[in-house]
Amino acid sequence: MRIESIQITNENKLIQDYRNQNDNLLNYFDYTYNDFSDRLLELKGRTFQRENLVNVLYSLNKEWGAPESTLQNIERLKAAESVVVVGGQQAGVLTGPLYSVNKVISIIQLAKQQEKLLNIPVIPVFWIAGEDHDFEEINHVYMMTKARLKKYRVNQFNPSKTSISDIALQDDEVNAFISIILNQLPETQYTNEIKLIVQDCLEKSSTYVDFFARLIFQLFNQDGLVLLDSGDKRIRKLESNYFIEMIKNQKKISQSVFNTQNDLMKQGYTIPLDVNHENGHLFYCKDDERILLNRNEEGNWVGKQLEVILTNEELLQIAKDFPEKLSNNVVTRPIMQDLLLPTLAFIGGPGEISYWSVLKGAFHTLNIKMPPVVPRLSLTYIDRKINKLLNKYNISLESAINGEISSIRKLWFKEKVNPPIEDTADEIKNKIAQLHEPLRNIAKIVRADLEEMADKNLDYLIKDIEFLEKRIIRALEERYEKELSDFSLLEMNLYPNGLQERIWNPIPYINCYGINFFQEVNNFNLSFQQDHFIVYI
Repeated sequence: MRIESIQITNENKLIQDYRNQNDNLLNYFDYTYNDFSDRLLELKGRTFQRENLVNVLYSLNKEWGAPESTLQNIERLKAAESVVVVGGQQAGVLTGPLYSVNKVISIIQLAKQQEKLLNIPVIPVFWIAGEDHDFEEINHVYMMTKARLKKYRVNQFNPSKTSISDIALQDDEVNAFISIILNQLPETQYTNEIKLIVQDCLEKSSTYVDFFARLIFQLFNQDGLVLLDSGDKRIRKLESNYFIEMIKNQKKISQSVFNTQNDLMKQGYTIPLDVNHENGHLFYCKDDERILLNRNEEGNWVGKQLEVILTNEELLQIAKDFPEKLSNNVVTRPIMQDLLLPTLAFIGGPGEISYWSVLKGAFHTLNIKMPPVVPRLSLTYIDRKINKLLNKYNISLESAINGEISSIRKLWFKEKVNPPIEDTADEIKNKIAQLHEPLRNIAKIVRADLEEMADKNLDYLIKDIEFLEKRIIRALEERYEKELSDFSLLEMNLYPNGLQERIWNPIPYINCYGINFFQEVNNFNLSFQQDHFIVYI
C-alpha cells in the first residue's frame, strides 16, 4: 500500500476559497483551520460537564463493545486540559458510503497530530447523528453489477419521522438485505471472516445506530475512537441547559444565520440551507415523530402543519424536564456539539463547511466561538487492476478523479472511425437539407398541403441517415465492447457520478483486503493541507 496526494479541481467556489484561506471568506469563521493554539486558550476559559459526560460516553461505548483503547480515552476526558476532535455522520447501514470511514480516519489523524504538538490529551470523537430521521438516507448501499451502479435498500417501512436512534432493526428484512450484499462479494481469504463479523454485529444490535457503532469498532480498534449517539436520551439529559439557552436566543440565532447567508450568497457562494427569520432551528418529538419548530407572530413555537403549538414558557419547561423530546437541526447541532464537548476542532465535509460558514454569529449569540473547521481527508482507493487500465489507456489520475473519463471515452471512440461517424452524418444531413430546399420551395408555391408533405419528406430522409448512423455506432460498440467496458469500469470505480467516496461502501474493500484494511490506511500520517489522496492497494 502507498498513498499519494492529488489536486481536485471541481470543488465548489466556497470550498476552494476556504482551502486557499481567502481573507474575505475567513471573516465568517473565528479561526483558520490550523489555528489550534488560540482555540486552546479559549477552551481553558470555559467549563464542561466532564464527569457526567464521561459516565454517559463510557456506558454508551461499553454497550457497543468498544475496545479498551476507547474506554481509556473516555477516562482521559476527565482531565481539565483534555480536548476533542469531533466530526460525525448518520448511521448508514454497513457504515454507509466510504466518506464515513474517511471521516473517522480524519478525526483520528488530527487528534493524533495535535496531541503530539500540544502535549495534552486530544480525544477523537465520532458524533453519530442518531437524532436525524431521514431513513431513506441511511437504508441502502450501492454495489457494482457488470460495471453498473445498483442500489440495494433495506426493505423496512418507516412511515414516520422517527429518529434513527429509535428505529428498531426488523430482523427479517435486515438479515435478507445483508445476505444479498454479502453473497455478491467474490470469495477471498477474508470472506468468511467478514460475514461472521457482520452477522455478529447485527445479532448484537437493536437499532441501526447500534449496528453502525459495532461495525466502526471492528474497523478501528487501535486508536481510542470514541462514539457518541446524539439521539441517545442520556446525551439529551446533559443538553438540557443548552436547549434552554437556544430557546431564549432563538431570534438572535435565526436573524444572524439569515443575514449571514444573504451576505455570502451575494458574494457568489452557494449555501445549502433554507432559512428565514421564523425558524426555531429545533425539533420537538410528538408521538415518536420529529416536528421542526418555527416561531409565529405571537411568539409561540409551532409545527409547519400546526401539529404542535407551544408557548415559549412551555418549551422552556420541556427543555428543563424532558430534554429528550427536543433535538437540533443543522443550525443548532454544531452549537450543541460545542457546548457539550471541549472541541479543539470540527472535521467537516464540503457540504458541512458550506453551512458552517453562516454560523459564526449564532455561536457568538451564546458567548462562544466557532471552533476551527478542518476539511476532512478525502481518499480514493485504487487497486492494481484499475491502475493497470489507467496506464493502458494513458489516462492521468488527475483526469480520472476530476470526472473526465466520460469525455475521454467519447474522444477515444470517436477516433476509431476516420472520418468520425457523427461528424460525417451531420455533414450529410446538412447537405441533404440544402439540396432538398429548392424542392420544398417549389412545393410551397404549388400548393399549401405539398409544403407540409415536403417537410415530412425531409424528416424521413434525415431519420434514415440517423438510423444508419445508430446502426453503425452500435456495430462499433460491439466491435470495441471490451474496451468500452474498461472505460465504464474505470468510471464506476473512480468517479461514479462523483467522487468514489460518496457512492461505494467499505464492505468490498475489507472483503478483498481484510478487516484491518482501513486501520492500515490510518497508520499513514496524512496532511490536512492536501486536497485528496490516492490509496494504491
